[in-house]
Amino acid sequence: MLEATNPFREDQAARPRPATCTVVIFGASGDLTGRKLIPALYNIAADGELPPTLKVVGFARREKSNESFREELEEMNKKVSRQGHDDRLWASFSQSIFYHRSEFEDAEGYERLAKLLDDLDQQGAGGNRLFYLSTSPDYFPIVLERLKAAGLHRAAEGKWARVVIEKPFGTDLETAQSLNRVVRDTFEEKDTYRIDHYLGKETAQNIMVLRFANAIFEPIWNSRYIDHVQISCAENLGMEGGRGGYYDKAGCLRDMVQNHLLQLLSLVAMEPPTDLSADGVRDEKVKVFRSLRHFKDAQDVADNVVRAQYTEGTINGKPAVGYRQEDRINPESMTEAYVAVKINIDTWRWEGVPFYLRMGKQLPKKTTEISIHFKRPPHVLFNKGTEDDSANVLVIRIQPDEGISLRIQSKIPGPAARTERVKMDFHYSTSFGKKASPEAYERLLLDAMSGDATLFARGDEVENAWRYIDIIENAWHGESGQPPMRHYPAGSWGPPEADELLRRDGREWRRL
Repeated sequence: MLEATNPFREDQAARPRPATCTVVIFGASGDLTGRKLIPALYNIAADGELPPTLKVVGFARREKSNESFREELEEMNKKVSRQGHDDRLWASFSQSIFYHRSEFEDAEGYERLAKLLDDLDQQGAGGNRLFYLSTSPDYFPIVLERLKAAGLHRAAEGKWARVVIEKPFGTDLETAQSLNRVVRDTFEEKDTYRIDHYLGKETAQNIMVLRFANAIFEPIWNSRYIDHVQISCAENLGMEGGRGGYYDKAGCLRDMVQNHLLQLLSLVAMEPPTDLSADGVRDEKVKVFRSLRHFKDAQDVADNVVRAQYTEGTINGKPAVGYRQEDRINPESMTEAYVAVKINIDTWRWEGVPFYLRMGKQLPKKTTEISIHFKRPPHVLFNKGTEDDSANVLVIRIQPDEGISLRIQSKIPGPAARTERVKMDFHYSTSFGKKASPEAYERLLLDAMSGDATLFARGDEVENAWRYIDIIENAWHGESGQPPMRHYPAGSWGPPEADELLRRDGREWRRL
C-alpha cells in the first residue's frame, strides 16, 4: 500500500542563496526603507544568505549623496537591527547601497536609472532587478508606467525583473482593479509580489504546518468540532508619527482588516493545497474569499459589524487624547479606529461556524492572535453545577510572543474529581532561540529574490477581499450610515457593542 505524501514532512535541503540582483526601492527616503527594508537586507547578509554582489538603489525625490544616504541608514540600523550592528559588516554591506534622485513622474530620471543599473550589472549585479514600490499609493501607477516606458520592466534573456508592491493595494474594489490592470500591463502575474508583512511572520507561516503536518488537527478542523474562531489585533498606540493624515482617510477596516486579518482568516479556513507551489496555496485562499457570505443590506451590516472611535483615556498610566483630538485628524471625523465583524463562510467545512474579527487602536496592549474555540463536551461529567468553561481553545500568537498554546482540562490533585483549565504552551524563542526567528521582511525579501510568491497576495485575492469590504464601507458611508459610530475610552478593550456582538450568540471575546 502506497503511503500518502505530505509535502510538509518531506526532507528538503536548505533553499539555496538567491541569484544576485539589484533591488531598486522607490520612495527610499520614507520610513519603511530605514526601519524595515535595509535592516532586513543587512540581517540577511549577517546570516550569510545575501548574494555578496547584490546592489541596492534608493530612488527618491530629495537631494542626497550616496554617502549621506548610507549614513542615515546606518543610524537607523543601529537602532533596529535584529542582529545588532556590526561596524565591519556594515562597512562592507553599505558599499553596495546607492542613491538616485528623481521625481517619480520624470521620464529622464528613469533613463538615468537604466544607465545606473547597467553600470551596476558590470560590477556584478547580474542583470536581475527587483523593483520595490514603497511610495505613496498615488504614485504606484506612475512608477509602473515609467518603468515600462524606459524598458525596465523586461529583463534580458535568462534574467528576471520583478515588482514588489506595498499595501494598500487600492482603496476599494474599483481602484484595486484599476491598479491590477496597470500592473498586468507592465509585469506578468508571476513577477508581481503584493506584500502583506503579516504573512512573513513565523507564526502565520506555521498555520499551514500546524494544520497539515500534524494528523491530530485536520480531522477536527471543521464545524463538527469547532464552535467559533476569533482573530484579534490590538494596538496600544494612536496616531503617533504623523500617521493621522493617512489613517483618517483609510480607517482600520481598510488599513488592517481588508489585508492582514482576512489573510489570517484565509490560512485558518482554507482547504489543504495539492502542493506548496505559490498558486497551489493561493488557489485555496481565493476559494475562501469567494465563500465569504456577503451582507445583504445596510441593516445586515449594522447587525454584524461594530465601528468605533476612542475617546480620551489612560494608556499605561499616561493620559491619551481621543481620536478626534489627534494630530491631523478631522475634528468631525467619521473614520473608525476600531472595528469588530462577524463573518460567515459558506462552505461544508465551516457552515455554522462564525469567525469574529476585531482590530482597534489605543487598546491596553499590543497583541495579535488567532483563537480556535472548540465545542464543549456533549455531556458534562466533571464540575457539575459550576460555570466552569470546559471548552478547549487553541491559541496561535502572531505577535509579540510568537507561539501556540492549547487550553485543556486537567484533574486537580486530591481526592475529588475536580478539573481546572491548564495550558500546553509552545514559544518560538524558547524552542528555537530568538535569532532563529527572522523578521517578516527578511523572509519576504528573500522569497521575492528567489521567485517564490507563496506568501504574497495574488491579484484575484486582493479583488475578492475588497469585494467583501466594499459592502461594509458602502453601508457606512451611504444614506443610512449604518451602523452608527460607537465610542470607547482609550485604554479599554473597545466599545460595549463589540461585546454584545458575541454575547447575543452566547459567546464572549477571549481575554488578551
